Amino acid sequence: MIRLGVIGLRVGMRHADAVKICGKAELAAICDTNEETLAKGKERFPNADTYTDYRDMLKDPTLDGIVVATPDNLHHEMVIETLRAGKHVMCEKPFALHSDECKDMIRVSEETGKILMVGQVCRVAPAFVKAKAIVDSGMIGDLYFIESEYAHDYVDIKGWRMDPEMKRHPVTGGGCHPIDLVRWLAGKEAAEAFAYGTHETLKDWPCDDSTISLIKFDDSLSAKVYVSVGCKRYYSMRTVIYGTKGTIIADNQSSTMTLYVDKLGEETSLCGTKMREVGHILPVDVASHNFASEINEFCDSIIEGREPTIPAEEGAKAVAICEAIIRSTESGKPEPIVY
Repeated sequence: MIRLGVIGLRVGMRHADAVKICGKAELAAICDTNEETLAKGKERFPNADTYTDYRDMLKDPTLDGIVVATPDNLHHEMVIETLRAGKHVMCEKPFALHSDECKDMIRVSEETGKILMVGQVCRVAPAFVKAKAIVDSGMIGDLYFIESEYAHDYVDIKGWRMDPEMKRHPVTGGGCHPIDLVRWLAGKEAAEAFAYGTHETLKDWPCDDSTISLIKFDDSLSAKVYVSVGCKRYYSMRTVIYGTKGTIIADNQSSTMTLYVDKLGEETSLCGTKMREVGHILPVDVASHNFASEINEFCDSIIEGREPTIPAEEGAKAVAICEAIIRSTESGKPEPIVY
């Protein structure tokens, strides 16, 4: 059994739950600087050692891997120290707030020979997993346009996310979800981004609360990504994937997805209506935070001694696109994506 620890017990509490049900790992340690939160963790996971300082946790030589689920600005330092302590790491998204931090983390992973995985959870959301399989099968032809969004009302979310000194831009903090998703679906690298930002719904926040961006991959494929943290919706990543032979509409919060094609195998219509007109409704599980799949993959990569399916480089590339989008809102021009 792999022995895992979790640093940060807000979202990390759900990572810890996933470790418990994984069957390949033991939740050996939990850490949080908030003693009340830590006490709740101890009640929920009585067999885990508890720490208020992650550096004390890292001194345990029996720990194989650590999940870093702390505020975004802490990822860089914590990941590097954890790798240098000889532990494998799964880091929550966004991988870091800046590309230079991402490069540091990757370099230390290579130096230490330790696995570094990023938690881009959209890649394991059931609807998007099915959409990716359909795209890769060729059923909807060649992709030419993808649109996705991060729509989440932050009106009651305070604390570190709105810290003016941190400057955690919603495009990086939340928009890294759909940005990574369109990269993954496209299967190719983006070249440039052009974006507009507005600041109309969360006036007390230190940065734009709404951003619309156009991302160019090449002359055959582009994408649109909308990020809003002031809209009256909850954590929706509705995504539409357009191919030359069909279209997919999927959402991480919906129990169905829709596929529009001329033909589905031998079937050319549903109830006498062409499927390119009404679509084929496919049932999917709703698991918008499929941490169980992430933890399972992290464990498998450790056991098998291989690179995880969502390696650190993927998180770094999402951050690079986020940075180009933010630069574009400031410059008013298309900005190259620098990987």
